[in-house]
Amino acid sequence: MESLKAACLRAFTPEPGEQLVFGEGPGHARLMLIGEAPGEQEALTGRPFVGNSGRLLDRYLAKASIAREEAYVTNVVKVRPSGNRTPRRSEVKEALPVLLRQIELIRPSFIVCLGSIAVHAVYDWKAKITETRGNWLEKDGIRMMPTYHPSAVFRDENKRQLLKADLLAVGAALTNGQRKERSANDG
Repeated sequence: MESLKAACLRAFTPEPGEQLVFGEGPGHARLMLIGEAPGEQEALTGRPFVGNSGRLLDRYLAKASIAREEAYVTNVVKVRPSGNRTPRRSEVKEALPVLLRQIELIRPSFIVCLGSIAVHAVYDWKAKITETRGNWLEKDGIRMMPTYHPSAVFRDENKRQLLKADLLAVGAALTNGQRKERSANDG
């Protein structure tokens, strides 16, 4: 993973005073959380989801009995877009090979796509978050849960319960998966 991070640094240059936000978590996490791009706090610290959106995400993960330390957390785009804008499609396409390689190396059983950019990048460019959100999808043997990005909750309070419900469903799926693994190992 370090060689991938070094290659990423050669390809994407953060703004002065900011850092590349590659991702963090166990190298073989069962769950991968993917956002769109770092925000200001993330770019300053080099860590994904540490600002207001990250605190909200952490709170909902805890309610779903998901330990953040057991998930691999990253973004599609690894540097903050200028002006903290939504990443352009060209930026997503340029960053996508790095994300796909991260997925390949980590081999998660589950991916949570936090927002439309993540859904477009890892599932389907034509998918609409409003239509796919809350529905289990599958691609390349990985179960995916599209949901709203935590920052969307700050703009639209109606999305709060939907985000929470989606993460609770992911927590239940992780728990059921662990039970099945234990049963298979015991049998």
